[in-house]
Amino acid sequence: MVRRLPTTTMERTAFRRGFVRVAGLDEVGRGPLAGPVAAAAVVFPWPVPAPLTKCGIRDSKMLSSQARERLAPLIYTYALGAAIGMASSQEIDEFSIVGATRLAMLRALKQLTPAPDMLLIDALPLPQARIPFQSVIHGDALCLSIAAASIIAKVARDSLMSEMDARFPGYGFAQHKGYPTKEHLDCLRRLGATPEHRRSFAPVRSLLGT
Repeated sequence: MVRRLPTTTMERTAFRRGFVRVAGLDEVGRGPLAGPVAAAAVVFPWPVPAPLTKCGIRDSKMLSSQARERLAPLIYTYALGAAIGMASSQEIDEFSIVGATRLAMLRALKQLTPAPDMLLIDALPLPQARIPFQSVIHGDALCLSIAAASIIAKVARDSLMSEMDARFPGYGFAQHKGYPTKEHLDCLRRLGATPEHRRSFAPVRSLLGT
């Protein structure tokens, strides 16, 4: 597993190739049993401002919730543009998690101003964007703008899951964010599935007998 801090090497290479609005793109929430999958797109200026390279941005999975909440406003402040896109649990069931992830990414790009002319994407190819892209394995651990996208996507999705906790009390969504923890699985067995659960995912499908 890649452990080093992300750098701006990939952004630098893209700018040297003549691109001027390079967006990092990442998703969060592919693994949960409930809630949407979220994607974010972030365009940094070049050169990337020092506060962004020195503030501790890294893969959101490597950060505490407090660190993500601290970093997200900084990313929005210094980015040329940043946007969120989501695809619902119903769309995940209809299009598959990969298809819904691409849909969330396209929605983030549609909201992004300025529009990018090149994409750096964590792992997933996105030819549907119709602009040049580079798919980067472990991109959120290697590339600063992808890592930044992972942070703001995670903060946005976690906030939505906390709101969902109020709509569906007893499931613990604010704590586990829809991931298949023991607590969540126990709640599923005891309370059944909510409208926000992903029917195509095995634990929910098994519970419903479909």
